[in-house]
Amino acid sequence: MAIEKIILGIDPGTTIMGFGLIKVVGKKMEFIQMNELMLKKYDDHYLKLKLIFERTIELIDTYHPDEIAIEAPFFGKNVQSMLKLGRAQGVAMAAGLSREIPITEYLPKKIKMAITGNGSASKEQVALMLKSLLNLKTLPKNLDATDGLAAAVCHYYNSGKVVGGKHYTGWASFVKQNSPQTPKGGSKNVLVVNLKKRKQ
Repeated sequence: MAIEKIILGIDPGTTIMGFGLIKVVGKKMEFIQMNELMLKKYDDHYLKLKLIFERTIELIDTYHPDEIAIEAPFFGKNVQSMLKLGRAQGVAMAAGLSREIPITEYLPKKIKMAITGNGSASKEQVALMLKSLLNLKTLPKNLDATDGLAAAVCHYYNSGKVVGGKHYTGWASFVKQNSPQTPKGGSKNVLVVNLKKRKQ
């Protein structure tokens, strides 16, 4: 019998949070949905973080993903933008952790490489490749949704192949392994959070 699992992909942001869901049956991917949480109209940064958390929880409780893939913030010159983006990512991760779902973080280049074979591909190139891979009829106006979907597909392609990733059993383990005393050698490309499923 083919193993089934659902993967939620998230592209965090404080202007738009993109997300996509796929179902994996055996070695085949099936598109479930993709959408965006529009945050432009809100001025309060803390309200945005609350909405990101709530939307992520809603997605988890609706679709019951087995795993979450999240795009890591890229390093830019604007420190304030980086801080806000990091907070958005952290809140989305906290939502997944609160439901004890395994989380894997991928750098944007790794996601682009997995989808198109080119780590410098444009958003449009990624979207068009996803359209072909998942037989999508249309693409969204904003490509943040396809970025979220791309994270899920990247995770599917990398399942069981995460090399050098860090494994966590919970918050205490996460904090311990990410303290300044952590030994060198962990991969900077992938962050894996493995948590035991809460007994139903």
